[in-house]
Amino acid sequence: MPTPFNRDELIDALVREYEFLCHDDYDPDLDPSPEEYRHSLQFATDDQLLAEASDDDIEEFLSAWSIR
Repeated sequence: MPTPFNRDELIDALVREYEFLCHDDYDPDLDPSPEEYRHSLQFATDDQLLAEASDDDIEEFLSAWSIR
């Protein structure tokens, strides 16, 4: 079954969202760096990536966080 999203695009969007969320509240002792977060996403399954996006409408999530 084909995935309804481009995996690399979703990872990029998740990292952009992560950077936004960590902008004012980043703790280097507790939080992974954006590079570490991206690395962890590379090993996630498609289902895990979709869960990480935690959005019922993946197209809406990608629209909000992707550079298109």
